[in-house]
Amino acid sequence: METKQWYMEYKIHKNRPGLLGDIASMLGMLEVNILTINGVEGKTRGMLLESDDDEKIRLLGEMLGKVNSITVSALRQPKLVDILAVRHGRYIDRDSDDRKTFRFTRDELGLLVDFLGEVFKREGNQVIGLRGMPRVGKTESIIAGSVCAMKRWTFVSSTLLRQTIRSQMSEDELNPNNVFIIDGIVSTIRSSERHYNLLQDIMSMPSTKVIEHPDIFVQESEFDYNHFDIIIELRNNPNEEIIYDTFTASYTDEL
Repeated sequence: METKQWYMEYKIHKNRPGLLGDIASMLGMLEVNILTINGVEGKTRGMLLESDDDEKIRLLGEMLGKVNSITVSALRQPKLVDILAVRHGRYIDRDSDDRKTFRFTRDELGLLVDFLGEVFKREGNQVIGLRGMPRVGKTESIIAGSVCAMKRWTFVSSTLLRQTIRSQMSEDELNPNNVFIIDGIVSTIRSSERHYNLLQDIMSMPSTKVIEHPDIFVQESEFDYNHFDIIIELRNNPNEEIIYDTFTASYTDEL
């Protein structure tokens, strides 16, 4: 049987001395390897495990179900959010109604960059929306995530270095393996026909596109939210409102 990774998470009811050692010994006797271990938000511990026998994982869950000191809350093949939870010691905030929306604050930029890096490693077409007020770190996070994924980034439109509105690109820049960065306001409110034609070509490519200000992009184009695989919200603090009226006018004036 092939080797698989598993994510195990358990809540600690009584953190007695030797508890982790007992669990590690049980895993050792079953020949289940511990790849990573970390505390996850308070009295919860997460482990990334590896085994070549699914039956051993099933037995592990049954045995740990008899341990009164803990309650196993997850035992599954790991999702991206599980892997990042073990790395960073906390879960990414996720919208309870719209499960494709993930929330970050500026003091979690390291977690956001790691998240983007893992997403950017995926092959094929994917569209990621990134909401946030000006100067919160949106473009910088995209670039850093591209570096983590060892991919080249290409600006289609941006305000990072004055205003960038591309109307054509070289063959190298149009490599589907690149990460294409699009400012949803710049590309729709004041774009030229040539730029918009280029934008449509890029949106049809089997590649990763990251669109800043996705709500304006949807409002001002023929694309809709169904085109997005992931929506990310980045705030200076958890209570900050993302209000476009306060800065869309300045985009128009500057352009």
